[in-house]
Amino acid sequence: MERSFKTEVESLKLGAGDIFAGEGILAVTKGLLQSGVSYVGGYQGSPISHLIDVLVDAKPLMDKLGVHLETSTSEAAAGAMLAASINYPIRGAVTWKSPVGTNVASDGLSNISSSGVIGGAVIILGEDYGEGASVIQERSHAFAMKSSMWLLDPRPNLASIVNLVEKAFELSEASNSLVMMQLRIRTCHVYGRFEAKDNLTGKISRNSKLDKPDFSMMRLPQPGFTVAQEKLKLETRLPAAIKFIKDNKLNEQFPGDSNEVGIILQGGLYNTVLRVMQRIGLADTFGNSRIPIYCMNVTYPMVPDEITQFCAGKRAVLMMEEGHPDYIEQMLNTVLRRADINARIFGKDVLPMGGEYTADVVMKGLIGFLDKVRPAGMDGLIDMAQKQVEQIAGFKATANELVGTAIPGRNPTFCTGCPERPMFASIKLAERELGKTHVSGDIGCHSFGMYAPFNIGNTCVGYGLGLASSTGIAANFSKRTISIMGDGGFWHNGLTTGVASATYNNADGVLVVIKNGYTSATGWQFLPSSMQRREGLVHQDQTIEKALRGVGIKWMKTVDNYKVGNVAKVLKEALTTAEKGLKVIIAQGECMLAKQRRVRAEDAKNIAAGRRVAKPKFNIDDQVCTGDHSCIRLSGCPSLTIKENPDTLRRDPVATVIESCVGCGLCGEISHAAILCPSFYKTELVHNPGIIERMLDGLRRRVIARLATPPAAITPLISTGGAIAQAAE
Repeated sequence: MERSFKTEVESLKLGAGDIFAGEGILAVTKGLLQSGVSYVGGYQGSPISHLIDVLVDAKPLMDKLGVHLETSTSEAAAGAMLAASINYPIRGAVTWKSPVGTNVASDGLSNISSSGVIGGAVIILGEDYGEGASVIQERSHAFAMKSSMWLLDPRPNLASIVNLVEKAFELSEASNSLVMMQLRIRTCHVYGRFEAKDNLTGKISRNSKLDKPDFSMMRLPQPGFTVAQEKLKLETRLPAAIKFIKDNKLNEQFPGDSNEVGIILQGGLYNTVLRVMQRIGLADTFGNSRIPIYCMNVTYPMVPDEITQFCAGKRAVLMMEEGHPDYIEQMLNTVLRRADINARIFGKDVLPMGGEYTADVVMKGLIGFLDKVRPAGMDGLIDMAQKQVEQIAGFKATANELVGTAIPGRNPTFCTGCPERPMFASIKLAERELGKTHVSGDIGCHSFGMYAPFNIGNTCVGYGLGLASSTGIAANFSKRTISIMGDGGFWHNGLTTGVASATYNNADGVLVVIKNGYTSATGWQFLPSSMQRREGLVHQDQTIEKALRGVGIKWMKTVDNYKVGNVAKVLKEALTTAEKGLKVIIAQGECMLAKQRRVRAEDAKNIAAGRRVAKPKFNIDDQVCTGDHSCIRLSGCPSLTIKENPDTLRRDPVATVIESCVGCGLCGEISHAAILCPSFYKTELVHNPGIIERMLDGLRRRVIARLATPPAAITPLISTGGAIAQAAE
């Protein structure tokens, strides 16, 4: 996995009275176990990708508790797991990245929400905004409102997080509704302590199985019952949820010494806002604020009684709501106007409409609010804080002036040695002969092919949807189009939405499935076609090739992604063959990150044991390099860069390979396939060489020395063993 929690999961065994100290994502897992869940599942993805990793590493403990773990192939599969709680008092939780994961799971979630649940059913969502996010800037709040699912946004404090996890199951059961819990990256990785409780075994679990099924038409979202279910949502479930939230004080109120103003905020923003208030003198280091705060650990549904009580008598209230649209702010205005409370609401007028509410953003918005309202006794603080904001802006402007354009902006790119980079180099080589065509991109590491130096990928609309997204243009394009799909997207939904649909509709195009062996974009998790499962067992029953044949693919070729010339040849054949139908190229090459993790450990072990290990390195002959840098434009490898030309008679800088090179050989392969200059050469660093290699090394050194120096200056060079370098063209 991207990260191992094998040591940390030991803390999940702590019982009543023990003090748990650790990371937010571990606290969430502990909360699940303390709640007596019987099943958990999900699809990996930042910022909650580690939750799946923790659950996998904690499997021995979960087996003991009878908890079933399902590493789902998609969010739709994970969301459908919650159907177990429709008919039975069984608790379960699933997790994924939102909003994209929620969109994928929406069909099942909408139907389960209509049916309602008996057992507690909770969805742990990872959601972020701004430049640090890796997905589209949408909000789960809209989905919660649409389907009447309750949305929690816990204050980033471990005790609060664990309490909200436990209460989420109780809320779900009290209102017979699905509950979503939204976590930001900072919440997932905040550190803290809380007093643990004993882990609970579910009443129904793998250790205590059901004997007979239950059936009720009222729990099925079928014609004749859906209207009644919707009425239950509005007249029974929603009031029950609001009552539970109010009775259990899930939302928190923090007093202040100013009665004129107040702040209402999403729970996940609490730490940021308090830190900003501390910086400007409105709060102390213990979190005591001068301005009253209403912390919405439950952002939907809103509790009108709490809102009106908090706002009554105040001149103005600032609504801190991250993301767009301003759903909470709109509802807040509605609640206050209905209650005839005239507190003026500030929000998106002093804060950005969208994006992440970082400390600087919050400070600027908070000062803007206070400057407009001017609460009694705060003029000095407001003026001082405004100077602080101006000073920070000045520091940033100075830094930008100092940096200037010396450090160019860089887009994301493939890792050094990534097996996906050569596919895009091959497409560029094929385009030299056949011209450009439309390329439908996809979500995953291969989406980096859309950036320089390749700029390949005309669309990118969803995970595993590369082929499906090409259907509208392929039939109306003068050439065959190319669609890209990773093996992660293939198993996610690409096989059904793309390949099966293409064969059914007699599509005539080219699909490239980039097979690196893992779901690398989400943290290097295993796939159905990976060489092993999460338990480490070798398993090759499910292959992409078998799946493709099963849905009717006849033209299929597997290529080694690093053999650029051969890949370009197969691409040209697929684009020009007279054979109709979908042509599939499976471009395989193991994820270099995964390979290096394994190979480095193996090499270190072999070297320590005295066994021969040869490590390849590539470099460029300065005297041969012409300085046109075509190799860089076709490769884009981070290890391939430029340096000053050592030849004083030539001005152009020469290409060079830096130490981060992993010896994949792509640069040399591209140069050969593109008929570029022959300046690349391969060197092998041999550890623990044999006697023949040492003798040959000594002989080579003496010959080189004789050719390079006058006869009188020749000194015999003798290899002393250890590591030697062997050069080859």
